[in-house]
Amino acid sequence: MTRRKPVTRRRAVNALLLGSGALALTAGAAWAQQAAPSDLVEKGRYLATAGDCVACHTAPGGKPYAGGLYINFPGSIGKLATPNITPDKETGIGNWSDDDFKRAMHQGITKNGSYLYPAFPFPWYTRMTDEDVGAIKAYLFSLEPVNAPRKAADIAFPFSIRDGLLAWRLAFFTEGRFKPDPKASEEVNRGAYLVEGPGHCGACHNGSKLVGASQWSGYLEGGTIDGWYAPNLSGDDKEGLGLWSEDQLFTYLKTGAAPGRAGVVAGPMRQVIEESLSKMTDGDVRAIAAYLKTLAPKPTYTPDVKSDFRQAATAPGADTYLNRCVACHRPDGQGMPGAIPSLAGNGAVLAKGPETVIRVILGGLDAKGEYAAMPAVGVGMTDAEVAAVTNYVRQTFGNQAPPTAEPGQVATLRAETQTMLAGNAPCETVANPTLAEALKQADAAGQLKDVKAEQMLHRIATLLPAVRQAAPQVSTAELVNGLTATYCQAADRSATGLDWPTTLGAFAGVVYGQIKTPNRAEK
Repeated sequence: MTRRKPVTRRRAVNALLLGSGALALTAGAAWAQQAAPSDLVEKGRYLATAGDCVACHTAPGGKPYAGGLYINFPGSIGKLATPNITPDKETGIGNWSDDDFKRAMHQGITKNGSYLYPAFPFPWYTRMTDEDVGAIKAYLFSLEPVNAPRKAADIAFPFSIRDGLLAWRLAFFTEGRFKPDPKASEEVNRGAYLVEGPGHCGACHNGSKLVGASQWSGYLEGGTIDGWYAPNLSGDDKEGLGLWSEDQLFTYLKTGAAPGRAGVVAGPMRQVIEESLSKMTDGDVRAIAAYLKTLAPKPTYTPDVKSDFRQAATAPGADTYLNRCVACHRPDGQGMPGAIPSLAGNGAVLAKGPETVIRVILGGLDAKGEYAAMPAVGVGMTDAEVAAVTNYVRQTFGNQAPPTAEPGQVATLRAETQTMLAGNAPCETVANPTLAEALKQADAAGQLKDVKAEQMLHRIATLLPAVRQAAPQVSTAELVNGLTATYCQAADRSATGLDWPTTLGAFAGVVYGQIKTPNRAEK
């Protein structure tokens, strides 16, 4: 599997995260159990991984947990650099006591008594047990100290005055620990604890636009985060999880795709799955799925939306769909089962906002599970074309999502969307060490250095058997993404004969096709 660069800032508030797993404490009194010191550190490591703490507290190219990543606030408020949370006594938290750390996590107040901005999700962490919070501190204090002074903030007046946060706290913040529902099962209570506390899922998925307002309206009804739409997680049949089975939801949270459901994970949620959910125990992920399936439906769409595209062939965006999309997604939007996601009934397509569709068109998608990669087709399209085709797919194939995409919105998201497939971000690296070694042994970089578009099929057909023999357990997606990343790093881009995003998308497609249909080069 390749480690992709995030298309937006890395945040721990991206989506569904978890709490403790095999070491998890369950509902009620079990959460009060004490752990031995060594177990406490391991439990804290698990919780920190589950919460993806490293995502926010690591700057691009920086050392893990040393801070320095800028978090952008909504509108024109500004940005704030995350702090160093290694045990360095000068620039980190090395001088923090257990009580100092718990006060920050539970109350949003620092060691020196100042208020924390709610970009730090203490409105959710307040629900965590003292034991879980203490475990995270024990793990952080086991790390190597890193001397990394905090970067200056760039926050507009009056938001730069931390004392002004008191009004926000009085209005929106309520301190308090999670209380299990006596009528619910232990599994459901554990899932609720993970979602409402360490997972802080509402930070992205709540409908409220008030930053950090964990108790506010719109609980898990869907919201916008970093220019992506975080979907409705209630039991609504149209936009929510009402038609998902618990098994489908569990599989999606673990892998990013689910049998019988259209679409694959995209955007910030992709990073959450790769770095957190996929590394958690099945019991924790199953508990989250079980809890989410208990949520009552909360419709957020307009039931009587009338399609603007009843005459689909002449609708705005139809020509762009025909030229750019129909080869994979087919005229009826059904895609190719098991290979290309369907656009008809796809949750990302039907979402209240068009942000995710626009982002995927502009940035493409890596391969996931058994699904092929999607090229960044929007790179060669105008903002108006992207907006039109976004509205087209959201209003045809039986879809009736609001046609709200506009060229100005596309222009904004284009500037923010940076991916390897779009050609405006660094090449990804191969995270799976077995695959990385197999690619090295096969001299994949050397084999792919000078390959032209017309040579891709034969070169890949020659290279794949050696890689698969050396790494027989790697998945289809890992092979596609790993070879594409290697090609990105090694290729002479001027020799391909095509623009780079088109070349890279074509390469990923050829790799996928050769994996699924071996020996095509000989036919």
